Amino acid sequence: MEEKETIQPIEITWEELQSRDLERYILVDTRGDEAVNYGMIPGAIAIPECELVDKLAAAAGDKKVILYCSRGQNSKASAEYFREQGMDVYSLQGGYTGWLLNLMQKEQPGEKENERAREIEKSIRKKFHKVLFSRFAKAINEYDMIQENDKIAVCISGGKDSMLMAKLFQELKRHNKFPFELVFLVMDPGYSEANRKIIENNAKLMDIPITIFESQIFDAVYDIEDSPCYLCARMRRGYLYSHAKELGCNKIALGHHYDDVIETILMGMLYGGQVQTMMPKLHSTNFEGMELIRPLYCIHEEDILAWKQYNDLEFIQCACRFTENCTMCDNGGGGSKRQEVKILLRRLRRDNPNIERSIFNSIHSVNLDMMPGYKTGGVLHSFLENYDGHAGENR
Repeated sequence: MEEKETIQPIEITWEELQSRDLERYILVDTRGDEAVNYGMIPGAIAIPECELVDKLAAAAGDKKVILYCSRGQNSKASAEYFREQGMDVYSLQGGYTGWLLNLMQKEQPGEKENERAREIEKSIRKKFHKVLFSRFAKAINEYDMIQENDKIAVCISGGKDSMLMAKLFQELKRHNKFPFELVFLVMDPGYSEANRKIIENNAKLMDIPITIFESQIFDAVYDIEDSPCYLCARMRRGYLYSHAKELGCNKIALGHHYDDVIETILMGMLYGGQVQTMMPKLHSTNFEGMELIRPLYCIHEEDILAWKQYNDLEFIQCACRFTENCTMCDNGGGGSKRQEVKILLRRLRRDNPNIERSIFNSIHSVNLDMMPGYKTGGVLHSFLENYDGHAGENR
């Protein structure tokens, strides 16, 4: 019998959708590429919001359409627009975040959770040992990140990178080659209730004993028009340093990986007019005795994604109110500078599969004799300072 849906609410819940004939529906993820890489609802196709007008009708064919974004706000507006154009379109209530929280709430507690944690740990020791733990250990050793009796605040945002970092630190601690302490620190800068719950559920599932403290950073930066993400990052780091120091820590660990390093180099050159990158470790300039370390420095994002998918894990991406209501498209018409650089690297990789390795190696072998200018200790220097004392290039 034909369903009567001529006058239907614009929103549909996941439970309502499950009770219908799914063969008659197509599920469309309207978030950008970066968010989609973190995970999609099974069976969905991806069409960024800015491409819906051009692509949705052809993709849908004769099927009814269910759109979803991060929390269901943008997709609801899009569904209303397409309804006005005569298409049978709905918006998934709560979006991807709502679906993910619903999925987690159905997970069986207790023994099954413990089994999942052990399987996740086993994947790090076995299948992903070479590309994850070995590279984690390499960065720690090569850049001398950890010393005996350190107390490290492992800073967890709830994304795939920081959650993996926590598990890698637990594995390192299991080896117990020298004494050090760990605190798994989560700052809640104003997460929605759903995002906070997802972080807590993932930590429980993965057997990570988190310590949570709260701030109101999202409220502080929400109305800032000029570089809100930069200001948010600076404020978050300050709060993390401060709280970690209160807990007796002397270091904070952040989850920036190999790809972040490469992207930062290009962002500095293309948009900042300077050659610099993320350092493997830094002394804090505002919190005496504190250091920042980046132990995922040698780990590739594609390997983190492979580990996530292998273990069927779902994480939040950026959970702030500013970005979850934005879309990022690959057409040059929007998105962050980092996203633009990601797209550029994908294009360069087509011609040179080793492009990232070349860029990474370049910052480890800078030849100052062949630089017309450089800065050290905050002082700008010119090659002319020593020009007359050098024999010059071999010709």
